[in-house]
Amino acid sequence: MAAAVTAPALAPGEVRDWARRAGTLSPVLAVIALLLVPGEGGAQGGTGGTGTVADAASGLLVLICLVRVVRGGARPLTRTAAVVLGLPVLGVCLAAITSNDPAASLPGVARYVQIFVLVPAAVLLMIRDRRDFAVIAWGLVGLALVQGAVGVVQYLTGTGASYMGEDVRAVGTFGPTDVMGMATVVSYGLVVVTGIALGSRPGRTRTAALVCAGLLFVPLVLSFSRGAWIATVLACGVQLLLSGPRRAACVALAAAALGVVMVGGLGIGSSMVKERVASISQVAAAPDQSVTDRYTMWAAAGRMWAAEPVTGVGLKGFPQYRDSNASLALSSGSDTAGAGAAFARQPLLSPHNMYLLVLSEQGLFGLLALAGSWLALLVGALRRRRLGADCALVATGLIGWQLIDFFYADIGGPSTVLMSVVLGLAAWWALAEVRRA
Repeated sequence: MAAAVTAPALAPGEVRDWARRAGTLSPVLAVIALLLVPGEGGAQGGTGGTGTVADAASGLLVLICLVRVVRGGARPLTRTAAVVLGLPVLGVCLAAITSNDPAASLPGVARYVQIFVLVPAAVLLMIRDRRDFAVIAWGLVGLALVQGAVGVVQYLTGTGASYMGEDVRAVGTFGPTDVMGMATVVSYGLVVVTGIALGSRPGRTRTAALVCAGLLFVPLVLSFSRGAWIATVLACGVQLLLSGPRRAACVALAAAALGVVMVGGLGIGSSMVKERVASISQVAAAPDQSVTDRYTMWAAAGRMWAAEPVTGVGLKGFPQYRDSNASLALSSGSDTAGAGAAFARQPLLSPHNMYLLVLSEQGLFGLLALAGSWLALLVGALRRRRLGADCALVATGLIGWQLIDFFYADIGGPSTVLMSVVLGLAAWWALAEVRRA
């Protein structure tokens, strides 16, 4: 059971095997590694693309996978996998065709197909077995550790993004215009190591996972991202419950103790963290401007959907119809500064809720197609728990985290391409032929 996501052993034969696998999976690992390259420009919400080197690497990944499939000559995907991964195409294409400006919707079509269809399918096809799954999973952890380390340094040296008048917000290499980037990457890493620790037998693998979890906890706290905190707590909670109620209780107590020591005892961002945590319960009674903007955009997305309930206003249509559907409570944009960037106003181009974004731009048909694909991955991962606890917990945790986070965020920014890799990792466990561990 523990062989699925085990860390590489020190035996020369095992090291050579992992090196060969890393070479075979290099197109996927390149996408992950290139997210360390600082991005140029701002993070565009909704269907906006960023044109980063990681995006270019994802295109190369799809091309390499296509060449391998053509040379292999065999049917690349099972019928179930083809249906599940192909579902989003239906809603995306229908929304583009029925859009008031089909030409303006074409970039959105390309972005959705890239993120939710082509790259996940390519990752699924690149993974051959559980050890390949392990290589990519630990690759995500490695990226999270590096980005998290950069974020902690930013907090300690006052070189992060601006937060409450101080440049202390940990954002990694993503910059102040994509404050969710580092939080997302670190959350992925934390969910992965939680699944590995809970699903592995006692030994070096579990020890390494627990150490990584402790290290990743700090930058996640310093990201000051309420959405990432909520999604990570809930996703890891689900993983704990799936691993057993008794273990869930013990780990929950240990995590709470770690939080008290890190924040209360060592004072890691204590006052700011307490205020940020308290703001979660104040979103209805006394919301800050960011929460007010989010509620206002959610309401605007609902009005767009009410006007076009079946197919929506069209891909990339939210910015165009936002002002005519939003109330006067909506501000002109959010302030961004710090982390090497000058002060700027970032326009609010999406509702920061993936479900409402899809509902407003693609209508009910598009939402059912996309959400149906995601739920199928989640159900598939849960059904295969007996085939390997660690892989099942990792896959379930990742897709669960993403589905929860979509209530507070949508696609946009350099980190979006990593989401497609995560979906591909979960898709392999949920849809590919896997033997019992």
